[in-house]
Amino acid sequence: MKIAVIGSGYVGLVSGTCFAEMGNRVTCVDIDQNKINQLREGVIPIYEPGLTPMVLKNVQRENLLFSTSLKESIQDVSIVFIAVGTPMGEDGSADLQYVTAVAREIGQSMNSELVVVDKSTVPVGTADKVRKAIQTELDKRASSLQFHVVSNPEFLKEGDAINDFMKPDRVVIGADHESAFEIMRRLYHPFTMTYDRIIEMDIRSAEMTKYAANAMLATKISFMNEIANICEKVGADVNNVRIGIGSDKRIGYSFIYPGAGYGGSCFPKDVKALKKTAQDYGYTARLINAVEKVNDDQKLVIAKKVINRFGEDLSEKTFGLWGLAFKPGTDDMREAPAIYIVQELTKRGAKIIAYDPKAMDEAKHYYLKDVSNVIYVDSKYQVLEEADALILLTEWKEFRSPDFIEIKTKLKTPVIFDGRNQYSVFKLEEKGFEYYQIGKK
Repeated sequence: MKIAVIGSGYVGLVSGTCFAEMGNRVTCVDIDQNKINQLREGVIPIYEPGLTPMVLKNVQRENLLFSTSLKESIQDVSIVFIAVGTPMGEDGSADLQYVTAVAREIGQSMNSELVVVDKSTVPVGTADKVRKAIQTELDKRASSLQFHVVSNPEFLKEGDAINDFMKPDRVVIGADHESAFEIMRRLYHPFTMTYDRIIEMDIRSAEMTKYAANAMLATKISFMNEIANICEKVGADVNNVRIGIGSDKRIGYSFIYPGAGYGGSCFPKDVKALKKTAQDYGYTARLINAVEKVNDDQKLVIAKKVINRFGEDLSEKTFGLWGLAFKPGTDDMREAPAIYIVQELTKRGAKIIAYDPKAMDEAKHYYLKDVSNVIYVDSKYQVLEEADALILLTEWKEFRSPDFIEIKTKLKTPVIFDGRNQYSVFKLEEKGFEYYQIGKK
């Protein structure tokens, strides 16, 4: 099958590459000429385990192509995926200007019947806007070409996106015509051969499913962080509580680990967009509002613990930081707790020595570029030299079982602030550390 994927960011590149892996001929399109040149040269602009070798293999097989021309890329294809960004607007809504711009260009350029698929995370009702934009351009051309709009939201976890796409839990397809369902079934058949994981529904329900899924997971995270904060007040151990409730099959252990709050490209943006959608329809999403408020506060919990321990004036203090990315397995720092914690500490005069296996370039050039009091080093133990305490914020594997003797030797004072409660099992207090974690004084 010939496919065009418009937008070669995270979702577009992963989706296009995985479709190519199954033998489809895929053209990934992007207006950024530099990005397309890099992709053609085998330089992948994002970090995602397993993506680079899969891209290179399918480029060599000529299953995967890259282009800046939407018009050329959609000629004689069966399916066009819209996978451009939907950045958050000032009011929290998803900005659809890039989606509608692509839809208009499709209407201006298509030369055969198409299935146009919204792969970007978009608010309920976006398919109607896409359909209208395409039809308007076709009418201008006096064209009778037929097309169908489909919602096919992505459910990819950063750090495990290839596996998620190749072995999906579910494939949600929203359409309003049987021929559109049929072509999507054929496309996804190689990914669902073990058992049928395709869930078909109307378009608006498919659009809502993505927001509902992410809001549910964000709710679990904020709920557990709320419980952690209560545990700290009453003297309970949140780690024991987590085990106690997670053993209930109705609850499970996923997404109930206390920590420094959620970040990334999905949860923060999608929670805000869902709030705005509800507001636009005259409903106040009280639970979703609370989920967001808890998370905003949670990002500062570790900073407050540091300030309570060392005082408001941190001008003579240095802190080693392990982890900048919002989660392990990615270089994504969007809405990462590290951003807020570094800003809180440095504005009080603190010096930060930071290490992350993948996200340091993102920090240097984008998210912390205006924060002058941050030094980046090449290994985890380098951050400890001359540091008054260690702060853990991302649970990369290389941080899970460190040499605590070396940590204690290098630190000026044996103090650890654990934003992911990774080290609670090591009984660090018995090893002579001051150990501060989420949900415990």
